[in-house]
Amino acid sequence: MSFLRSLVGSVRSVRHAPLLAEGLTPDDDVLLDAPDGRLGPALVAAACGDPEPAAKLLATTRDAAEWEDRDRYAGRLAAFARHRGEWLERWREAAPRDPGALLVAAQLAVDRAWRSPARAERLRELDPVVRRLAEESGPDPVPWRLALDHARGAHAGNAVFARLWEQALLRSPHHYGCHVAALAYLSARWYGSHRAAFDFAEQAADDAAPGSLVRALPVRAAYDLLRPGAGPQAGPGADGARIDRAADRGRALSAAFAAGDPWPAEVRNLLAYVLVERGRWAAALEEFRRTGPYAVSFPWGAGGGDPLRRFLATRDRTRLELARRTPLWGRPGGAARGISGRSGPGGH
Repeated sequence: MSFLRSLVGSVRSVRHAPLLAEGLTPDDDVLLDAPDGRLGPALVAAACGDPEPAAKLLATTRDAAEWEDRDRYAGRLAAFARHRGEWLERWREAAPRDPGALLVAAQLAVDRAWRSPARAERLRELDPVVRRLAEESGPDPVPWRLALDHARGAHAGNAVFARLWEQALLRSPHHYGCHVAALAYLSARWYGSHRAAFDFAEQAADDAAPGSLVRALPVRAAYDLLRPGAGPQAGPGADGARIDRAADRGRALSAAFAAGDPWPAEVRNLLAYVLVERGRWAAALEEFRRTGPYAVSFPWGAGGGDPLRRFLATRDRTRLELARRTPLWGRPGGAARGISGRSGPGGH
């Protein structure tokens, strides 16, 4: 009987899989961690040693209180400076008190300390730099997000973390980056538990404004249960109903943005990962369509390996699994277009 099922599944895959590729960005056009239209020119200029576009970009985000963009751009600029830092050194020499330069330099220093075998010790050495940056940041919550990440790696106690969290909330009560930092602190990998992280994520999502990426925070909590090495209390069978509810929240948020919009790309990639792990092939394929050309290193790069290759391989697997489950003369992709969001063993 299993052999017969295998034969039938093969026939279905051959018939339906090509049709299910409709709406998916071709493999050769998918980009990994592609910058948006504002960051791209700043990175190109930085590659040529010119810091001025980066300085203007971060100044604009500060003046316009575009805190989510400022956080993303600072992180990407710091990552670029890890390998090519001459432009940042030039920026700091020309404007040593520029808030943008100080933010990128502090982010770079914390990133390097995180990669050190002596992580906690290196991070503690940076405590005066991170504290001063945050205290002098005015309304900007991004240095407080950095302080939260720094405190986690430096093994700061709950009281210290709570004080930092309070200051972050005073500046921006719905800042996504700060919420992600708090969720990480509360996770089972660090100082909390899967339950504590999920409780926090769900409450934050309930309180978030419409369209805020914080509404997808439970998807991150779900990923932490499903990721490789999550522990004996995690894995595909752990608290499936709660994971599915988190995924449904994420799908609702994703649907509010246009397909191919780079802004929710990380949320959509993470959501696709969770849906695949839950065997919800139709919903996962829908998210892969919505991601458009924007693949991101997280979560596909977790554990090593080529994140772009893993993204493409998982997308192909999703398409083939859905084709295999579609009746031979049925409508391929009907579930992915909204007839049913649950098509695999993880559904209900």
